[in-house]
Amino acid sequence: MGSRPERTGIPLVAAGSPHEGQLRCRYFVAGECRSCALIETPYDTQLADKQARCAELLPGVPHDAWLPAFTAGDRGFRNRAKLVVGGRRGRVTLGILGPDGRGVDLRECAIQSPGIAAVIPRLASLLDGTGLPPYSVPERRGELKFVHVTEAPSGELMLRFVVRSERALRTLRDARDAIRAAVPNAAVISVNLLPEHKAVLEGEHEELLLGSSLRMGLGPIDLHLLPQSFFQTNTVVARELYAQVADWVAEARPRSLWDLYCGVGGFALHCAEAEAAEGAPAAREVVGVELTEAAVRSARRSARDAGLHARFIAADATAFALDGGAPAGTEPMPELVVVNPPRRGIGPELSDWLERSGIANVVYSSCNPESLARDLEAMPSYAVREGRLFDMFPHTKHLEVAVRLERR
Repeated sequence: MGSRPERTGIPLVAAGSPHEGQLRCRYFVAGECRSCALIETPYDTQLADKQARCAELLPGVPHDAWLPAFTAGDRGFRNRAKLVVGGRRGRVTLGILGPDGRGVDLRECAIQSPGIAAVIPRLASLLDGTGLPPYSVPERRGELKFVHVTEAPSGELMLRFVVRSERALRTLRDARDAIRAAVPNAAVISVNLLPEHKAVLEGEHEELLLGSSLRMGLGPIDLHLLPQSFFQTNTVVARELYAQVADWVAEARPRSLWDLYCGVGGFALHCAEAEAAEGAPAAREVVGVELTEAAVRSARRSARDAGLHARFIAADATAFALDGGAPAGTEPMPELVVVNPPRRGIGPELSDWLERSGIANVVYSSCNPESLARDLEAMPSYAVREGRLFDMFPHTKHLEVAVRLERR
């Protein structure tokens, strides 16, 4: 895959890109938004507290096994905004819902990436011009529900408008040229239909108005994001996380690898090798497993464009493993497994399977150290050789932690 780009950031104990003084937020001070619950805590203290929390929850990890924590700083880091549309017809707000169920405008939020922050006022003006009413949660009526904005490292954007009815969808379809004029760096524009009165961020039906996928350039790999694909909210930290896992895998030198809960294929693709030329040794066998069809389609496209030897299967990760590789146990047992589950962790079934599998190496990336601790307790045959904290979510208690496990 060639040499990796230089990594930058603010490790906990090593040098990196410095952050400025403590971030001040007028929305927090005014009590309008409390999403960044730790924003008044000095950022160095936030990092130290998160590292201490990981050490407390994972006492089996030796002190010297912890690598320096990594962060991209405490502001301008979010590559994805999920903006609630509030206010009234012709004067929309873009931000969050307040305690009363009404919209709170957060267009000057300091944690959004500069590219997203710049486009929010233009999106508000554009929605004002449509004449569509924002959806009112208390009254259970209206049309405009959310605007999702994702920024790629190139500066290109994905815009997703979530609306309640076909009428609103048609209105935005007719406004496509106006949207493109207002946001010329939009590579993907879509409208999602969510007619139900329920607390979810999107519905099943999605209509593309422009493009098909957003190209997330991550150094050696470009990941394609379809509108309903998941990607980490912090691009710089995600890039370092992928690189760290790829380094751990390279040290283990497995001939085969399963990436369970692979999402759009970030870990699998960073650990994959180029298609072997005729007569050359076979490339590492990499299989990614993900339940979401849109994510699997994204991963397959990324692998194809990069010429990497990786296959992706739409399946439940636990069922896939317990069945010995779907369908009907056709996949040979891998030499290394990467898992990146949701907050609930991999759970007792998959933990037990790994414990009994005989697989020598496991890399576990977790967004919840509590569930990670429970899962590791169920796998006593594995020892943590290295661990690292990745601060995806400054000003909150949320974090990402990755550990390299080796069978004792």
